[in-house]
Amino acid sequence: MSGFVDEAQLHVKAGDGGAGAVAFRREAHVDKGGPDGGDGGRGGNVWLVATTNQSSLLAFRDHPHRRGGDGGHGGGKKKRGARGHDLEVLVPVGTRVRRAGGELLCDLAQSGERWLAGAGGRGGRGNASFLTNKRRAPAFAEQGETGHEEWYDLELALVADVALVGYPNVGKSTLISRISAAKPKIADYPFTTLEPHLGVVRVDGGADFVVADIPGLVEGAAEGRGLGHRFLRHITRARVLVVLVDLAPVAGGAPEDQLRALLDELGRYQPALLERPRLVVGSKADLLTGVDPAAPAAGAGAGLRPDLLISAVSGRGIPELVGRLAGLVAEARSASPEPGPAIVIHRPLEEGFVVERLADGGFAVAGRAAERAVALNDVTSDEAADEVQNRLRRLGVDRALARAGARDGDTVHIGGLAFTWYRDQAEYTGEPAGRRRRSR
Repeated sequence: MSGFVDEAQLHVKAGDGGAGAVAFRREAHVDKGGPDGGDGGRGGNVWLVATTNQSSLLAFRDHPHRRGGDGGHGGGKKKRGARGHDLEVLVPVGTRVRRAGGELLCDLAQSGERWLAGAGGRGGRGNASFLTNKRRAPAFAEQGETGHEEWYDLELALVADVALVGYPNVGKSTLISRISAAKPKIADYPFTTLEPHLGVVRVDGGADFVVADIPGLVEGAAEGRGLGHRFLRHITRARVLVVLVDLAPVAGGAPEDQLRALLDELGRYQPALLERPRLVVGSKADLLTGVDPAAPAAGAGAGLRPDLLISAVSGRGIPELVGRLAGLVAEARSASPEPGPAIVIHRPLEEGFVVERLADGGFAVAGRAAERAVALNDVTSDEAADEVQNRLRRLGVDRALARAGARDGDTVHIGGLAFTWYRDQAEYTGEPAGRRRRSR
């Protein structure tokens, strides 16, 4: 079983808010103490945090669910419920988060970046919060709001300074094992490497840099052939590209044809990749006779001008390659701290509500604002019904229903409740007689 996973799904459930309490002050020698129900605590958020301590999405493959803590309920004597604990979900640097439809929500490209994947629900208010001059003894409270819940698609694009690009069996794994401590699987058959590998190259007197061994590309990779998209994704963050061509190919075609096809695939996948600093390196120079690594054009196919020739087996040209890569990486780092497009962190705007006509002639009002307005523990009482009515009126739900064609007596569904709607319903005055709005 592979320990490297670069695609996974994540289910986030933020904590629910605690319910407000309905309580009244009851103490000796205190007459008519009044309401003192406390508010519920807010539910815990779920955050995604990029870290260098993770290198794979393996933790989400079999266990995709993450949940924040629920808020505590309010209590008497205006005791507020405890806030639910926030959950920090560690993901590797380079993780991108998408909605199920493919929309990019965030790109965590640097260590320590955070993204709010699920906002905890607000705690409900206790009956003490509804005390007014007209309403001296409110006997209702708010329910807690439900925390955000959603499925996300995670994909990992490795963050490396140098990416090795080439056809299968061109010698990328041998090269990275030669210049770093990475130990990828090496064999003499195509597609030996089925997952990317990272290696740290230590340069005498200079800064270290990270090299990524990308599994071999094939023609049509930009269209997804042969897991092409999964492989190409790991190239997009590299500062410098090393295009390896086989000087002694068995079935990969002439070196100039390899180079032309590889650059064509990179350009079709992401045109900006062709603008990155790159070295064209001829590999397996030890298999050619009479080839001088110091003369790049010698022994090359017609039209191919590699920047240098190497042999990862014998070590010819390796010191020069490392030195040139160190220089290119240093220049790229000083020019741009992070290659590629700017980090994208999107959050949807706080939604209002929408009104939809149902097949049975009724109406449904959907949206967190409207659902929160009716989230009382007991909407059957006249006082609570008035509170709901006032909230909906302030939100503009009555106007929206009228524009949608609602008439007196129509049934309106909001959340899990159904109301009989009347235009211009009078507010509660303390007399239950004559009320027409009711819930069921």
